Amino acid sequence: MGKEYSVQEALKLAIKAEKDSMDFYRRAHSVAKNERAKKVLDLLANEEVAHLKAFFDHYKGTEFGDVVSYIDSPADEKNPAYSKLTKVINDDFVEQKALELALAEEKNCVGQYTQLAKGVVDPAVRAIFERVVKETQGHYDLIESEYAHIMGMVHETDQDTFVRE
Repeated sequence: MGKEYSVQEALKLAIKAEKDSMDFYRRAHSVAKNERAKKVLDLLANEEVAHLKAFFDHYKGTEFGDVVSYIDSPADEKNPAYSKLTKVINDDFVEQKALELALAEEKNCVGQYTQLAKGVVDPAVRAIFERVVKETQGHYDLIESEYAHIMGMVHETDQDTFVRE
């Protein structure tokens, strides 16, 4: 049997996950050299801020303080994805490595929230997890597309040009 989460516990998990993702994308953006990758990373960071604010609006806890202070608070350097990113920052392929880490983290998040949603009885809480899954899948797709571009792979918009019978 799955663990039952309260709406507030689900929101707390979602807020923490969104903050960790925002910090990751902001840090990756700050070290990226490729302008297109920088734009994608900035877009993702800003989307995470929007998600965090949406969850924060419904959260009744006080441990995060106010939303602006929480967003501006230092990154959790113990977060595995952030820690791995820090280790590859001096790499010549920082965008590639950052996108690879982001793909792995977004995929992991989709799996975790999908499992959590299956074990939750309360429809409001399940909806929170399902929303995170949907938004995270969209991030995964965007990152995958940018990764293909950085790696010089055929982009999905170019497939008609390159695919021949």
